[in-house]
Amino acid sequence: MKKSIFSFSAFVALMMSVLTALVFTSCEKIIIDDEETSCNMNGNLRVRVFQVENTPFGSLTRAAQPASEACARLNFLIYNTDGSRAKMVNQTSNDKNFGTASFQLDEGDYLLVVVGHSANGNPTSTNPQKISFTNAQGYTDTFLSSGDITIDPEEPLEVDVTLERIVALCRFVVTDDIPADVKKMQFYYTGGSGTFDAYTGLGSVNSKQTVTFDVTDGSQKQFDLYTFLHEQSDNIALKVTALDDSGNELYVREFDVPMEQNHITWLTGAFFNGSGSSATSVTGVTVNTDWAGETHLTF
Repeated sequence: MKKSIFSFSAFVALMMSVLTALVFTSCEKIIIDDEETSCNMNGNLRVRVFQVENTPFGSLTRAAQPASEACARLNFLIYNTDGSRAKMVNQTSNDKNFGTASFQLDEGDYLLVVVGHSANGNPTSTNPQKISFTNAQGYTDTFLSSGDITIDPEEPLEVDVTLERIVALCRFVVTDDIPADVKKMQFYYTGGSGTFDAYTGLGSVNSKQTVTFDVTDGSQKQFDLYTFLHEQSDNIALKVTALDDSGNELYVREFDVPMEQNHITWLTGAFFNGSGSSATSVTGVTVNTDWAGETHLTF
């Protein structure tokens, strides 16, 4: 089985320690494969999200938050050694037991994956190497923990996990006034992925990602675009289109944007000044290589 590059924190390094039998004090209905199912009261594996490494993009200081403050959804996924999915628990932040899941598993080895995000739905997760979000669900700040576990039927196992950010973010900022006839800003980008590999945290397919924002009053000038990169550092091809009420293209510009995992790239400039359609280069590149650093570009 492939080895994950993500650790479960110090707790997970000791997760094979024998703990006492596990009993939940309360139980909420949860979504499993789109069906409501009561949670297992006496599972032999209990997983708890200990914290989320959620240092804000651009901050140079590592920070951690409870899962409920960092993401709206959690997906607890158990895979067999052949890559097939054995168990799944999906939670939303309004669940009483948000951040804790219990499973009853047969003796053997498994891959445990926990995904935290704020998309409009749960990702497709039948294949651990192709956990996928769609344009309709939206691409959001996304966190992951994954690692191998071994189940001994005689000794219940408790695992505390720490989730770490696996996305890259392009923050597109318009500095000039948005014309009154512009009602939507559409961002189409390739080179990244809407699908990631749980073993590596990197993008695993070549996706065509599209995100559209309403700008009816012209007040929103910052637009966040998330992607899973295929490498730790990579470029995305970004096409930005301003649309009117009827979906007609009013302004179009294209950019080649350098990105880095767990890193923000600011792309800032006067979008509407100049020609209505152009291929635009970026200038003034500065890079901060500290943890959760930033790249500032102007166009």
